[in-house]
Amino acid sequence: MSLAEPSAPPAAPGRSLADGTDGNERLTAITGAILLVLFAVLGITIVRIGQLMWLHLFLGIVLFGPVALKIGTTGYRFVRYYTNAAAYRRKGPPHPLLRALGPVVLLSTIGVFLTGLLLLLVGPHAGSRPALGLLHKVTFILWLVAMAPHVLGHLAELPRNLLRSDPGFRRRLPGATPRRLALAAALVCGLVLAVLFLPDFSVWTSYHHHHG
Repeated sequence: MSLAEPSAPPAAPGRSLADGTDGNERLTAITGAILLVLFAVLGITIVRIGQLMWLHLFLGIVLFGPVALKIGTTGYRFVRYYTNAAAYRRKGPPHPLLRALGPVVLLSTIGVFLTGLLLLLVGPHAGSRPALGLLHKVTFILWLVAMAPHVLGHLAELPRNLLRSDPGFRRRLPGATPRRLALAAALVCGLVLAVLFLPDFSVWTSYHHHHG
């Protein structure tokens, strides 16, 4: 065992998967960082949607896993704070603007992914496609407008939350293994879903190939 990183004390009974408020914040930050990278790549596919439709669809399904995890960690903090859990009350709420944007971010995220999934399932030739396509674009624009201040509001604290140790920075933050397992499970679930939907991708890629 390294002298520089002594083992952490056993977790107290009843602590969350993220191992308390700091662990929950760390898991939320790591998941958010992964999402930033994946969304950046997804943005590139939107610009070149004709050539990268397959990647757009694949990443869109993969993202279901980490997005669900992000909603879970932030939702857990929300519930714990408003049920007067002492540790979460001491941690305090997010900035008022971020709190106000929270429901918009959540609902627009669900809207973007739900309409995208429905578009994938109905295919490019269905009669409902134009209406679904318009709804997908509208929810995406709403999501983008809400996400910009959300990301900027958390960007400054992201490096600290990604690299932080315990409050005294003397040892690693406890609960690393459950956090890694949660992240791995989210990514694997997204990948498995994407593989299951592979047959539906070909219809859309073929359509965009023939229609430019």
